[in-house]
Amino acid sequence: MALQSLLKLPTNPSFGMVDDSCAVLDETMRNQVLEWDQTRIPVSNMTVSGDEGVMYDESGRAIRLTFDKGTTTLAFKYQGGICVCADSRATGGQYIGSQSVKKIIEINQYLLGTMAGGAADCVYWERVLAERCRVYELRNRERISVAAASKLLANILYNYKGMGLSLGVMICGWDKKGPGLYYVDSDGNRTPGNIFSVGSGSTYAYGVLDGGYDFNMSDEEAFDLGRRSIYHATHRDAFSGGIVRVYSMKADGWHKISEDDCKDLHYRYQDEKML
Repeated sequence: MALQSLLKLPTNPSFGMVDDSCAVLDETMRNQVLEWDQTRIPVSNMTVSGDEGVMYDESGRAIRLTFDKGTTTLAFKYQGGICVCADSRATGGQYIGSQSVKKIIEINQYLLGTMAGGAADCVYWERVLAERCRVYELRNRERISVAAASKLLANILYNYKGMGLSLGVMICGWDKKGPGLYYVDSDGNRTPGNIFSVGSGSTYAYGVLDGGYDFNMSDEEAFDLGRRSIYHATHRDAFSGGIVRVYSMKADGWHKISEDDCKDLHYRYQDEKML
């Protein structure tokens, strides 16, 4: 009844009766329900100019959408599952807005998403994805696959291509086919893979990953490799830092492995060099 009043739908006199007519909605009523979507963004009056990062509203006023962002996230498959790591620093240019941002987003028990790009965009759209995945489970009585979840997010973002969104996320999970890892961005691109690193510090992280990656490594070796990769990125990239978080994805879902301050890791690794 609350939803009916919210959508301003007419009262159904047969509500609550066991009758075939209860399962059939009036066509006008059905269209109203389908048109109501809380995830829609009212950007239809805006136009994108030829200049990168500039949009114009209905009055012709320029709206600059330059994102001064920085982060380091990574994920890779190995014989034991998937290792997911990220830093926690949020920046706006030279300004450090936070040192404790949670950049690994728990979509559900068997799906994780990472955050790179606009923080608000990543959090909002992965929250929408979590809602869509839950609806899928209720309708089909089984978990959504990692491929389907990543495709769902890519399709949603493609509808807003060129409208100012900024996302570069990884969708990691475990389904009937085993571990799955996909990269999805705000242009609607979707790429499966075994190793990904996204963000301003990703080039430094890739340098460590490429040197130490081995698919047959143990759990502890995988966690240490991911932790070291993020640490070295925070050491060289001014826009990455804070807490280094490590998650593991296995057949029984995700597990939080560790949270270490990059300063503590710096001294720990320095002490190891001295031995």
